[in-house]
Amino acid sequence: MIALLSILAIGFFLGMRHATDPDHVIAVTTIVSNHRSSARAALIGAFWGLGHTLTIFLVGTGIILFNLVIPPRIGLSMEFSVALMLIFLGVLNLRSFLRSAPNVVPNEKCEIVHTHSHSHGGIVHSHPHVHLGPSHGRQAVPDWVDRVFFGKKLYQYARPFIVGLVHGLAGSAAVALLVLTTIQNVHWAVAYLLIFGVGTIAGMMLITMSIASAFTVVGKGREKFSRRLALASGLISIVFGLFVAYQICFVNGLFGSHVQWTPR
Repeated sequence: MIALLSILAIGFFLGMRHATDPDHVIAVTTIVSNHRSSARAALIGAFWGLGHTLTIFLVGTGIILFNLVIPPRIGLSMEFSVALMLIFLGVLNLRSFLRSAPNVVPNEKCEIVHTHSHSHGGIVHSHPHVHLGPSHGRQAVPDWVDRVFFGKKLYQYARPFIVGLVHGLAGSAAVALLVLTTIQNVHWAVAYLLIFGVGTIAGMMLITMSIASAFTVVGKGREKFSRRLALASGLISIVFGLFVAYQICFVNGLFGSHVQWTPR
């Protein structure tokens, strides 16, 4: 029993450490950068961890119980999906930054185009507006768009859940193989995967809460600086995603004839 408890304790703390991997932190930072509520940020971290745990448990259990073997090209493809996800999240942040940039552009009809940044339920975003002379014109983005896409809790939490699923694909083989080399009892190995997932959820919740708090404190009263932090997170996500994609495609030879892959 002491041996089992030791294994589970190690699994929990290794799961928390796993949450701090650079690609994980960068991914959730791009998601949390528009949130100012620590509670919502914690939920985002929890849903990311749930998605990550689900994939690791399913794939890891298959490897442990049925001796499934993941071909190198498939393994690299799973890691490549993480690179694409990082690039995609970064592009979303850049798009959000450009949309929220305050600008005043007079045109031939004396129309003034600008944006209003505001928050709903702890989420910071903006709407472009058009002023026609002294009167206020129609919004370029109607309010119903804001309510449908930004007000839906399903959208807010499905996004980190899906990102967690993708990240779990990339790391599931390494975690399962590590378990196989250290734990001989199959039931203990499966229990380790579950506790590892719980540790990952806890670690990611702490990370997302810390990120949201940092954005709130640093950007409080300074909307421009807050938006620049979101821009920086998007740029870092894109650059890191491109670097990972380069490593996978050209160094490890995903699209070549000689594939090199070591689960990690």
